[in-house]
Amino acid sequence: MARSRDPETDRRFMGEALELARSALGLTSPNPAVGCVIVRRGRIVGRGATAPGGRPHAETVALTEAGAQARGATAYVSFEPCAHFGQTPPCALALVEAGIARAVVGCVDPFPKVRGRGIAILKRAGIEVSSGVLEQECRALNEGFITRVATGRPFVILKLAATLDGRIAAAGGDSRWISSPPSREMVHRWRREADAVMVGAGTVLADNPRLTCRIQGGRDPVRVIVDGQLRTPAGARVFTERSNAPAILVTTRANLERARIRYGSAPVEVLGAQTRSGEIALDEVMQEFGRRGWCKVLIEGGAHLAGAALRQRIVDRVALFLAPRILGCGLAAVEGLAFDRVRRSIRLAGLSARPVGDDWLLEGRPVVGLKAR
Repeated sequence: MARSRDPETDRRFMGEALELARSALGLTSPNPAVGCVIVRRGRIVGRGATAPGGRPHAETVALTEAGAQARGATAYVSFEPCAHFGQTPPCALALVEAGIARAVVGCVDPFPKVRGRGIAILKRAGIEVSSGVLEQECRALNEGFITRVATGRPFVILKLAATLDGRIAAAGGDSRWISSPPSREMVHRWRREADAVMVGAGTVLADNPRLTCRIQGGRDPVRVIVDGQLRTPAGARVFTERSNAPAILVTTRANLERARIRYGSAPVEVLGAQTRSGEIALDEVMQEFGRRGWCKVLIEGGAHLAGAALRQRIVDRVALFLAPRILGCGLAAVEGLAFDRVRRSIRLAGLSARPVGDDWLLEGRPVVGLKAR
């Protein structure tokens, strides 16, 4: 059977696989979100995305839908098919047994038990393999999984919403709403895609947020409150709001027993963390979250937590919604950093900018010149 090797066709069908993978983002940890389409004579005969909880895998779902039509067809997979026996047999073997004639792979899986082995299984079986199709997009979609495999911790996004003069709240504490409705809707999509959303105690005291995902078909992330002084009320909405997702309060190890007594009646897990220079060691907290299989954490504030996260260098991307407003005074977006020279400050590499409603969204990777004093 003639099989397409046209680069544009490959990109088009890989784009279909990517859209399927994107629909599973935030639902598949500790596994990556993968999409797969089976194409026969230019027509998609099977579609699949990684199921919630990580199983079944995308290839299995797509092959089941394709049935006998998979024989001699082309499989487009956004992430390298797994090659190891876990709770399910390897997807690479499933593609071989289904009679797939050609496989197009978006990017290699960095997980040591898979890395290159899935592609090798396909090639040994005589299946033609093309890899690296829309590779950058495929890697970006699973940046959380890739970061956890490489570093042992989740990918961390620091989200800020500020006025043109860098304020996240007015002098009296009012912050509703600095960002536009489309910006807030985007953040709810990010919450759906994250394993956890994290805020500091000050944000809970000021805003009493629910930290839930309020878009149709969304699911709530784990709600994490960082509170080294146990200022968070036991009756805060983040604890009492009905949700299928748990809440975690992170405090110091010295406060652990007192926290368990204070929040004993609330549906919350209390996590004792190490301290360093008088503040909670967020890098150690992120390693714990990585051990739990989490791939992405969204930090939403406040200013002191933002400063601590940047100072401890756990932030992989800053996402700043810049609103067309000027407050003149109020709470700064980031507190607790002190650079004595501009050249020592944090800059954003790979900066991108795009309009979102009335706001501008600036995104970039924080790069530190020299340490803050």
